[in-house]
Amino acid sequence: MAFISSGTTILDNGAFSVGLGGLVLLSEQTASASASISFTSGIDSTYDIYKFEFINIHPATNDITFQFNLSTNGGSTYVVTKTTTLFRATHGEDGSSGGLSYLPSSSLAQSTAYQALAQSVGNDNDQNIGGYLYLFNPSSTTYVKNFITNVNSTAHSDRTNNEFAAGYGNTTSAVNAINFKFSSGNIDAGTIKMYGIKGS
Repeated sequence: MAFISSGTTILDNGAFSVGLGGLVLLSEQTASASASISFTSGIDSTYDIYKFEFINIHPATNDITFQFNLSTNGGSTYVVTKTTTLFRATHGEDGSSGGLSYLPSSSLAQSTAYQALAQSVGNDNDQNIGGYLYLFNPSSTTYVKNFITNVNSTAHSDRTNNEFAAGYGNTTSAVNAINFKFSSGNIDAGTIKMYGIKGS
């Protein structure tokens, strides 16, 4: 083990160089009254993990759900069968009704429906969502396609909702496209970035 001194930090010493250097920005899309955002190219065997970052995603409609689905045909259809789980931590601006709960109605069991990422999102001018989704080994033709996600949103009822979803696309076909949208109305504004990460 090497000791670090002389005013240097762990980052200066390169202790985290592998993790920080492994994230490669592949593309980004910015919404402007967009029905959805899709990534239909760049998801292939080049990278083992794909990360999607949600930045200031703002809905046009109040009290709706931000969600996603996967495709195995380049985005012609988004109907990959999924089994998932979702739980949420929440707390009101006024300090009331904090809690942690599993949400079975938002968890899928062999369903081709869109998976919820953030629910009850508000469309006040200052309300938005931010977070990420990791998709693991989407090009595999042997294994199912695992994902994990964490999204924080400002709910329409002036609450913070921190939602954790995870699961898998139950297909051994390569997943090569992903779609994000609200359950109703447009994505008024916001940016989604897609990164590739090499495995060890």
